[in-house]
Amino acid sequence: MWLLRILSFIFILVMTQTPIMSQEKKSFTLEDLLPGGTTYNQNRPERRYYTLWGDKCIEQNQDDLNIINTTTGSPELLVSLSDINKTLAENHCGIIMKSLDKATFPYDNQTLVMLKHDNERLLVDWEAGKVVWKSSIDSKGENVDWNAESRNTAYTKDHNLYILTAEGDLRQLSEDGSIDLVYGETVHRNEFGINKGTFWSPTGDKLAFYKMDQSMVSTYPQVDISTRCATMVPDKYPMAGEASHKVYVGIYDVKKATTVYLQTGDPTDRYFTNICWSPDEKTIYMIELNRDQNHSQLIAYNASTGEKEKLLFEETDEKYVEPLTPITFLPWDKDKFIYQSRKDGYNHIYLYGKDGKQIRQLTKGKWEVQDFLGFNEKTKRIVYTSNESNPIQCNTYTVDTKGKRRQIGDNSGWHNPVLSHSGNVIIDKYSSPEVTSKTDLVDVSTGVAKNLHNAPDPWSAFKVPEIRVGTIKAADGMTDLYYRMVLPTDFDPTKKYPAIIYVYGGPHEHLIEASRNWDARPWDIWMAQKGYVMFTLDNRGSERRGKDFEQCTFRQLGVEEMKDQLCGVDFLKSKPYVDESRIGVHGWSFGGFMTTSLMTTYPDVFKVGVAGGPVIDWKYYEVMYGERYMDTPQSNPEGYEKTSLLNKAKNLKGHLMIIYGGNDNVCVPQHTLSFIRACIDNGTYPDLFTYPGDQHNMYGRDRIHLHEKISRYFDDYLK
Repeated sequence: MWLLRILSFIFILVMTQTPIMSQEKKSFTLEDLLPGGTTYNQNRPERRYYTLWGDKCIEQNQDDLNIINTTTGSPELLVSLSDINKTLAENHCGIIMKSLDKATFPYDNQTLVMLKHDNERLLVDWEAGKVVWKSSIDSKGENVDWNAESRNTAYTKDHNLYILTAEGDLRQLSEDGSIDLVYGETVHRNEFGINKGTFWSPTGDKLAFYKMDQSMVSTYPQVDISTRCATMVPDKYPMAGEASHKVYVGIYDVKKATTVYLQTGDPTDRYFTNICWSPDEKTIYMIELNRDQNHSQLIAYNASTGEKEKLLFEETDEKYVEPLTPITFLPWDKDKFIYQSRKDGYNHIYLYGKDGKQIRQLTKGKWEVQDFLGFNEKTKRIVYTSNESNPIQCNTYTVDTKGKRRQIGDNSGWHNPVLSHSGNVIIDKYSSPEVTSKTDLVDVSTGVAKNLHNAPDPWSAFKVPEIRVGTIKAADGMTDLYYRMVLPTDFDPTKKYPAIIYVYGGPHEHLIEASRNWDARPWDIWMAQKGYVMFTLDNRGSERRGKDFEQCTFRQLGVEEMKDQLCGVDFLKSKPYVDESRIGVHGWSFGGFMTTSLMTTYPDVFKVGVAGGPVIDWKYYEVMYGERYMDTPQSNPEGYEKTSLLNKAKNLKGHLMIIYGGNDNVCVPQHTLSFIRACIDNGTYPDLFTYPGDQHNMYGRDRIHLHEKISRYFDDYLK
């Protein structure tokens, strides 16, 4: 009897405990949280791929392409992978496609799908079962630029520029390409919105391209240690105040096989940006900027002769002008174009006539246009995203040429919309603190949205820490700054916790937004799980808050930013659960500069810091970015002296580890090594770690190793 009673008791105990055990949440590992981790993909929101075929939405899968029924929202088979491979075999292509998830539809009204396989491109008519066109470029080709109208392809190899015509005629446009003379690649180190070096005309019969002479630029001696004896890998790197490269713009006429260059005059100390073709292909428009970056001009050139035709308008600023987008002509009125400018203090859209005279400002307010998406020709409206609803949101709007605006789609969160060629529909993928990931198909004219996909929360089985977002005042006492605080997992307000500030703080970046988990970094989640309060503040100088908000740091990078970060420290110290004797700081790139600045400017505030890929002295940074915000070392010696961390190495008290990529081509190793030398000379003791062969960032398994290394450092000295 006693045995039966014991067994009965055990059975009851197990049955009552099982529901509790089944609800127990898991803890994260770095492998779960970071790209490159073995379990990362299974713990990120489910991804579905969509593209547009005209105004039709296509679901892209590995094994098939499905067209979305706009009434039901359900997918219906368009073509399968097996059918595509059957067509390729019947057309003797010698190719087997393994997936269709990257297929695209370049023609709105034709049953043609574009496939890419290694260095080959094919257009397949899935209805006719035919390969109607194919092209193969050199396997070493880079910067591939294909034009759908002409089917001509531009690409580069060994710094030379090539064109492969639709008929297969290969033309080499340059033969003297080298590290000193570069054709068809990005210039000005990707500043001013430049991300390519070739620009097809609308019909694809003419190609504008960059030619960059950097023979006068200093060569930075990067080293390849993978060879038997380490070898030099020279990198042209123009440092602030030093000689910069010279850029030319050529135009190649495919039909005439001729090249002309724009007659810009001496290109020394000038930047040529935002190239645009006129709709009739007779004119090239380009924004020209002086080296001081305080005077921009929109210039029109004759595309046939290269002659300068007209100065349309110019813009000046006592600090700097930063043109980031080309002009764009209205598709329904070729005599008018739109342009984005910050001349009223915020980035907005303006309407101009072809003569360069402003017709009207189309958007206005203390908020910023973030991205121009395109036009809706039917309603004659411009489609764009902005943070009009909230400084930390990104939502979609339309505006007509009279300036009447309308918001479309969901009004919360952070949106990444893709607009169809006609502008009639949008594939709207977004998230918010309440929405893991959602994709809608939105009718631009009516604003009606059809839901395509809702991703379940992949972290529902994990113990996710509480995330709080709010505002505090900047050091000026007036400006609201957004912060994010990730509290320790199983937070106990009666305990004292160490706190780590993750910082970036520089231009063209923000860290807090109304997306999933308030855009908290995975490493923040990891460290909160380990018992840290994680804090981030977007200080003045960061993006999308207007010109004055950004430009207050002019000629003294780091000074005002640190004042704001100290306001964040004061906020942390006001919390009874934060141990003010255990405050750390970590950041990368500009954030590495900020981390080192804070550790050496306020050595009694921060106990531990980890600085990744830091700028140490702005005179070692590149011309375009550095001089925009700091001017030259020759014209602003006081600013460079005040912000140089070489002068502050003697102040270091706490534990500081600097980490850098052995071949960093953004913040070159000279920054870090110079600081280490200064610390040695001043008797201070930072720690140093490098990732040989890596550049400015670490990827793959190196990223996992990096964050484990950073975490261990804080565990050793702050916890």
